[in-house]
Amino acid sequence: MCNRFAFRNENQSVTSSPHVLIIVQNLPVPLDRRVWLECRALTNAGYEVSVICPKGPGDPAYQLLDGVHIYKYAPPPQAEGALGYAWEFVYCWVRTALLSVKVRARRRFDVMQACNPPDTYWALALLWRLGGVKFVFDHHDLNPEVFLSRFGEPKGVAGKVQYRILKWLERRTFRTANRVTSTNTSYQKIAWTRGGVPLEHTTVVRSGPDTTVMRPVEGVDELRRGGKHLVAYLGIMGPQDGVDGVLEVARRVVFDHGRTDVRFALLGFGDCLEDLKKQATAWKLDPYVEFTGRVGPEQISRYLSTSSAGLGPDPLSPLNDVSTMNKTMEYMAYALPVVTYRLQETVVSAGECAVFVEPGDVEAFTTSLLDLLDDAERRARLGFEGRRRCEAELDWRPQAENYVAVFDGLTGFASRGPFPDGRPALGAGTDQWGNKMIDVSDDAVLRAFAVTRTGE
Repeated sequence: MCNRFAFRNENQSVTSSPHVLIIVQNLPVPLDRRVWLECRALTNAGYEVSVICPKGPGDPAYQLLDGVHIYKYAPPPQAEGALGYAWEFVYCWVRTALLSVKVRARRRFDVMQACNPPDTYWALALLWRLGGVKFVFDHHDLNPEVFLSRFGEPKGVAGKVQYRILKWLERRTFRTANRVTSTNTSYQKIAWTRGGVPLEHTTVVRSGPDTTVMRPVEGVDELRRGGKHLVAYLGIMGPQDGVDGVLEVARRVVFDHGRTDVRFALLGFGDCLEDLKKQATAWKLDPYVEFTGRVGPEQISRYLSTSSAGLGPDPLSPLNDVSTMNKTMEYMAYALPVVTYRLQETVVSAGECAVFVEPGDVEAFTTSLLDLLDDAERRARLGFEGRRRCEAELDWRPQAENYVAVFDGLTGFASRGPFPDGRPALGAGTDQWGNKMIDVSDDAVLRAFAVTRTGE
C-alpha cells in the first residue's frame, strides 16, 4: 500500500503528516483531561491535531495551544426536559459541523474522532466520509445506561421512545466507526455485543494518569483550614455522581462522630454544584466543607498532595458499575489512599490499593474513612502501593501507545510514537508552578510522604 504520510529525512521532518479532527461536546479542551492527553499523544507522534469543543468561561473562539488547534463555540443554555436536551444536541451538532468546515478550509483532515456523549456525530462522520475521512469513535460514556441510572427502566411511552432513540444512536455510532477506542474492557465488550463492532476494530485505551506529570508535591498546610486531615473529592458533580453522599459523610463525621479535626474539599463543578452548596449551608457544614469550583492542574496537584484520603462516592448504577472513575486513578497517582464503594470497574482500577465499602452503606463509608484517617501505617501502605500501581499498570504512557497505534493503522503513517524523548526522571525538584516535588523514585521517601504529606 502506498504510504502518502512519510518522513522526509534522517531528522524525521514531516512532508505530509496526517491531520486528525477531534470533536468533544461534554467538556472544553484542555479541561477534558483524556482528550488533552490524546491530543498531546498525537502531536508528539507527528500528527497535526485540531479540536472542536464548547467554550469554557473566558475561552477564546480559537487558540493554538501546544501545537493543537482548538476551535470553540459558545455553549447552549443548560438544558431542561426532553425538548431542552434535543435542542442542545441540535445546536451543538450544527455549531460543530460549521466549525468542521472552517477546519477543513485551513487544511484537509484525514481522520475525525468523536467523543461521546452524545452519540450524534456519526451523522457528521458520514458526511465527511464522502471526502475520504475515516471515523474513530472514542467511547467515553454509555448513554443508554445514563438514562437508566437517572430515570430507571422506562414505563411510559415517552420514556420508552427516548430510551430506544438513545440505543439507536449508539448503534449507529458503532456501525459508522472505522475503529472504536474504549475506556475499559466492559465498554469494549459492549462495542462487540451491542454495537456489533468486530473485535479487531476495538482497542482499550484507559484514561490513566500520566504519572510523570501527575505526581505529588509537598502539601500545603493552609488548605487544611485549621484541621488535622483534609479529605478530597475530585470530579463532576452531576445527579449520578453521588456527591450529595460526600456531604452526608461529612455531616456524620463532624456531628455524629464529633470529628471537628477533619476538613473536606470538593473540587469540580456540575449541574448539582449550587444545590450542594445550599445543602452544606443548611447542614451547618460551611466551616468544614470547601467547594473550589472548576480547578486546573496546579490546584489539583496541591489539594491531592495535601489530602489524607480521596473519596469515591459514586453509587451503584447500571452506568457507574461498568465505568472507570478517573478520580480513583488520579488519587492513586498522588499516593492518596482511596475510600470508595465497591463497583466492578473501580475494583479493576484500584486493585488492593483502596478501602472498599458495599454500595449504599453510608455509615460504613463514614467509619471506614475515620478508621483510615486514624491509621497512619495503613495510609502509608495504601498510598505507596497505589502510586506504584499507577506507574506499573495504569499509567497513560502504554495507553497512549495503544491509542496512537489506532491512527497509525488507519492512515499508514509511520509515526515516531507518543513519547519520542523517553520517560523523564522522577526525582526531587520543583514543578512549573514552583511547588516542591516529592522524589517518587525513592521508596522510603514515597512511603513517608504517604503519611505526612510533606517533603520531610
